[in-house]
Amino acid sequence: MVIEFLAALCRSRGRATRFGLCALIWTLAAPASVGSEVMHKVLLRDITQIAGVRENQLVGYGLVIGLARTGDTQQTFFTVQTLANSLIRMGVQIAPSIVVVKNVAAVFVTANLPAFSRPGMKVDVTVSSVGDAKSIVGGVLLLTALRAANGQIYAEAQGPIVIGGYSEGAGGNLRAVNHPTVGRIADGAIVEREVSVDLSRFRTLSLLLLNPDFTAARDIADVINQEFGKPIAAAIDSERIDVDVPASGAPSVPILISRVQNLSINARSPAKVVVNERTGTIVMGGDVRLSPVSVIHGSLTIDVQSVNLVSQPPPFSNGQTKTVTETQLSVNEAPAQSIELQEGANVEELIKGLHAIGATAHDIIAILQAIKAAGGLQADLEVI
Repeated sequence: MVIEFLAALCRSRGRATRFGLCALIWTLAAPASVGSEVMHKVLLRDITQIAGVRENQLVGYGLVIGLARTGDTQQTFFTVQTLANSLIRMGVQIAPSIVVVKNVAAVFVTANLPAFSRPGMKVDVTVSSVGDAKSIVGGVLLLTALRAANGQIYAEAQGPIVIGGYSEGAGGNLRAVNHPTVGRIADGAIVEREVSVDLSRFRTLSLLLLNPDFTAARDIADVINQEFGKPIAAAIDSERIDVDVPASGAPSVPILISRVQNLSINARSPAKVVVNERTGTIVMGGDVRLSPVSVIHGSLTIDVQSVNLVSQPPPFSNGQTKTVTETQLSVNEAPAQSIELQEGANVEELIKGLHAIGATAHDIIAILQAIKAAGGLQADLEVI
């Protein structure tokens, strides 16, 4: 029903859709009935992570070669200097001032190093131009060291780059699709240093909720205790649940983690409204309810136009024809329209009312903010 209302609203508003009306998106948890709570089963593996078990970010600086004259220009001096330094390491003595090439680009290489990585494992890398290169399509990344925040080298990246776009043309006729200066190399880096967590030393297994919630933390502790038949888990706060590893009786920590992660709880979708004022997008999650409220919406349009008029001199005079600029002002004020929402009104009723008064997406954002300020919106309103 909501999609039908939005489609009808887009068709009826005509040019108003350019203000983002058709970008209005309502993501609903579809409550079964008025007043019912929105709940669904979720596995603990989908809503939690293990404290201490995480990825590590890597970054490196290198060169992409083999470009079809779309690389960095001579003005990007650090590219020329890096190329000269690389040639010197190869035994070729050359001064950076005499290097003139257009098929080389300086890039930053980034990657995420998974937990429990061992030497020899391969990871994907992302290659991004840092100079003024037009495109790195068809380029090959030279051997680049990838470092972590501690400055240590954990992987080495090299290989041909795959681009999801292109940039073709010359002069004023140029067509670009996606980003031709950013690409990826699948399995482009080889891990050189071990990054592993010794799970056998864990005395306490801490589960961290991806979306902190006291009720969810309590439910997770309850379902774990019920599964093992004894109180081995406790909710520490809205984000952390601790599990006593020795008291669980599990033969190993990996087996304990597997058993815990495959448990499920009834997740409650939070009543939240997220508004993006730049795009006119509105997303509603959970069972969003409204208190009794009245909305009065009006429209005032002021149109100022400058019109050039030709002024003719009187007959038989020595005057000259002149162009006079005249400003015309018109004010159109549409009559105010109102809707009334009763106790427990849901999203469908709100959309019906806003559709009836012809509100655009940006109008709806302002109305939602006003309803929240008046205490009529029983949900968290976040503006991004």
